[in-house]
Amino acid sequence: MRSEKKTILLATPRGFCAGVERAIEIVEKALQRFGAPVFVRHEIVHNKYVVNSLAKKGAVFVEELDEVPEGAPVIFSAHGVAKSVRQQADVENMIAIDATCPLVTKVHNETIRHYQKGKHTILIGHYGHPEVAGTMGQVPDGEITLIETAEDALNFEPENPDNLAFATQTTLSVDDTSEIISILQHRFPKITGPSGEDICYATTNRQNAVKKLAEKSEYFIIIGANNSSNSKRLVEVALKFGAKKAVLIPDANSLDLNELRDVSVISISSGASVPEILVNELIQKLDDEFEISIQTENSIKENVTFNLPSILKRR
Repeated sequence: MRSEKKTILLATPRGFCAGVERAIEIVEKALQRFGAPVFVRHEIVHNKYVVNSLAKKGAVFVEELDEVPEGAPVIFSAHGVAKSVRQQADVENMIAIDATCPLVTKVHNETIRHYQKGKHTILIGHYGHPEVAGTMGQVPDGEITLIETAEDALNFEPENPDNLAFATQTTLSVDDTSEIISILQHRFPKITGPSGEDICYATTNRQNAVKKLAEKSEYFIIIGANNSSNSKRLVEVALKFGAKKAVLIPDANSLDLNELRDVSVISISSGASVPEILVNELIQKLDDEFEISIQTENSIKENVTFNLPSILKRR
């Protein structure tokens, strides 16, 4: 039964970024070229809908390369992998296809350059995230230190304060990361960083779009996986910039409509691994229950594209 009027504010940009689109296309092209099954180490991106859709087409998702038959095609996820994973794939004659987001690869290359210059790297990121594991695995153990919080930055005591560099995970809170970098630069004036921003354009754009709507929002819904760093950051940004409540849900089925009975303004955004169909299903669920009007917040348009790996371009 339709009842109660609700205003829906749609954040833009939202959903898929260029790195995610590329990673999904890589799996689809690999299936076309090699046939099923094609193995994928870890979730190609952090979204069950996407993973399940690719699994139906013949992708087999594994945790480690030990589960992949020798000589089989294996795809590394968009989050990147340690050098040791690539080496194992080579030793076992696997057809390795790299779906690492090029912006993550940029961070890998920076970290390697810091190591080659003899600098100790501080990586700003979240422990346990696959992107962090991949970046830390670019250099030998002990040559990189993970910093997660401003408190960590304040307490960090390096062996050589004059010989430091920093890099960051690409999906962090822009504001929190800026605070940590400021602390490090104040404590260690000679520390060097990336020539450009490590946090990716899509993360920054989605956070900025959420900031614009947060103050108007009584209830901010972010669609995304619980293990998606960029999606979780959107919830934090919404609350920090004025939303009365913000929730992270994987899909429309997870939304409790009873929480919206006394709410007039609902905002919606989605993480960079979320297909637009999940946003549409959420809007349909709201439209079935309430009388809604939709307003789209116009924001920056994204036209970034990345090339496919050369192995998938061959005929």
